[in-house]
Amino acid sequence: MTPMVKAEQVCKSFGALKVLKGITLEVDRGQVLCLVGPSGSGKSTFLRCINHLEQVNAGRLYVDGDLVGYREKNGKLYEMPPKAAAKQRRDIGMVFQHFNLFPHRTALENIVEAPTQVKGIKKADAVTRAKDLLDQVGLSEKANAYPAQLSGGQQQRVAIARALAMDPKLMLFDEPTSALDPELVGEVLSVMKNLAREGMTMVVVTHEMGFAREVADQLVFMDGGVVVESGKPRELLANPQHDRTKLFLSKLL
Repeated sequence: MTPMVKAEQVCKSFGALKVLKGITLEVDRGQVLCLVGPSGSGKSTFLRCINHLEQVNAGRLYVDGDLVGYREKNGKLYEMPPKAAAKQRRDIGMVFQHFNLFPHRTALENIVEAPTQVKGIKKADAVTRAKDLLDQVGLSEKANAYPAQLSGGQQQRVAIARALAMDPKLMLFDEPTSALDPELVGEVLSVMKNLAREGMTMVVVTHEMGFAREVADQLVFMDGGVVVESGKPRELLANPQHDRTKLFLSKLL
């Protein structure tokens, strides 16, 4: 079966700074992969490369068998036109640290916006779907609330519902709980756990080791732009093999 995500020797630099130095990994359909590691290790950059928010400098990235952001001809890569890349990106949902909701739109309107504007879905159908999604994330009573009237955890759950409204085949989460007060973290992780149970393929950058242990199929520890160690979460967390992994986990666990 074709992996949902396949990275082959992915490299990314910003000027002279090499951020990714040959990342190779796979995420199977329906799997949850958690990326952990210190700040600056390249986790978020790799996530942004998966949906071509950042262009890779070398290597190849595939989502559901399709090369991301490029066409290949005679062994050479040619970058897709922006419209084609944006169309490809529709199938990949992304949730950021900061919620990026439209402040002048209600929770419901935030969710309805992309399906109607990007996919051309009828407004009535998009509203019905948005109400279902708000119910799914436990916020059906907040449909007409504006972001300023919601807690951080509630805003992040609306952001997840907004990403799901596009019916993605892959969800990317970039430290979705790091900007939240500790007591609000659980409500967002609960929504993510439900998504995992329903079979959504997810790549999650996180520091929540409990979530990784409980939900992830695969845990990848990155440092300095490389994959240092990967494996089953419980095994890796209980018995890391690499000294760098041991040091990192000793500060977290």
